[in-house]
Amino acid sequence: MRRINNIFSLALIASITLFSCSEEQPIVDDLSVSDEVIAQIAALGFDVNNFVPTKIDNGYLVEGDIYLTDATIAEMGRGNLVPVVEQYSTNNLVNAGGGRVITIYAPEEGASSGGGGKGKKGGGGGDGYSPAMIAGLDEAIARYNAENLSISFQRVTSSTGADIVMTRLSKRDESRGVLGSAGFPTSQGDPYGEIKMSGVLESSYGLSTNGIATIIAHEMGHCIGFRHTDYFDRSISCGGGTSNEGAGSVGANHIPGTPTGASLSAKSWMLACTDGSNRPFNNDDKTALDYLY
Repeated sequence: MRRINNIFSLALIASITLFSCSEEQPIVDDLSVSDEVIAQIAALGFDVNNFVPTKIDNGYLVEGDIYLTDATIAEMGRGNLVPVVEQYSTNNLVNAGGGRVITIYAPEEGASSGGGGKGKKGGGGGDGYSPAMIAGLDEAIARYNAENLSISFQRVTSSTGADIVMTRLSKRDESRGVLGSAGFPTSQGDPYGEIKMSGVLESSYGLSTNGIATIIAHEMGHCIGFRHTDYFDRSISCGGGTSNEGAGSVGANHIPGTPTGASLSAKSWMLACTDGSNRPFNNDDKTALDYLY
């Protein structure tokens, strides 16, 4: 298991996960996945040998940081390996039209969940998010809006009608070190409608507002169609042996104008893993954002 003092594993279909061992909070739930489901996940091109899938919420954590459900497994095609390239996007992107404002709702501490959002449950883990988490979300939104894209983001105070609802992970998943998850745009051109986030990024992991913003911005990136910058080889940011995430039918399309090859030193906001530090958009990230939106 990856320990707290190493790296935070960010996410694809997007989850960010970190596992820690704790005698104070033992995990007694059966997190094992059936052989049948593991075979289905392997058929999609994911590594089930070095990263044994486990259960999370109503789905599965794959390769340590990928969130799949039975529905997404059924919808995805067989995986394919991809060439060594820098920035990637999914086949589905957000329909920006002549300019689109994507609204995001996150429940605050002591506030009600505010309804269900666009087909998604509201609120999440009861007590909502701390001021530090909300500040991180606001900073993530500001980073995108500063790029003057054809899409922009706005935090709203009710989940009713919100395009993306940030929901609190269950206490069980927070205690076992899961940090967050998200998905990819729909075939109708809408952003993925839910970001699941831990509420203890500051209190348990000591992340700064900028560190929290980087993680939330990463999940927002998945919602609008970005894959990991080191998709072809997670070891660039995560360490360990070479590991290609596999393409599946969601797509892993090289974005023109970005380098052919990723590096840890470039600190792209969409690298698979991070140490929890601040990673604002680098020049290649900005090129990719500008190309898509």
